[in-house]
Amino acid sequence: MAIQNGDINASKQLQDDAVAKVTIIKTDALTMDVYYFKAGQQLGYHRHPTGDQIFTVIEGEGTFYLDDSGEETLQVKPGATFLAPANVWHDLKDGGNGSLVAQQVTQQPSGMEKR
Repeated sequence: MAIQNGDINASKQLQDDAVAKVTIIKTDALTMDVYYFKAGQQLGYHRHPTGDQIFTVIEGEGTFYLDDSGEETLQVKPGATFLAPANVWHDLKDGGNGSLVAQQVTQQPSGMEKR
């Protein structure tokens, strides 16, 4: 088997209409994506019915939202690592200055539903 690898810094993209998502590595069991946020952008509430998702903030600041019968928030900055459990609504929003970069690893298959 060949080594799968990617470079988060070399993959940086920005989009005006939505948070840019770049898949770095994908297998049948896991996927690792990086999100690049412009000022004020957010993913939008969604959930993955059959897959846990772990985020780590690479740079910038923002707010992570989790809603499992009541909304909770977590202020996040570089190094923050947090879990969006399978089938639980969650969202991630840039802190306003457009520098949030976060990677996520998700168990596959996970599915995805928007609120």
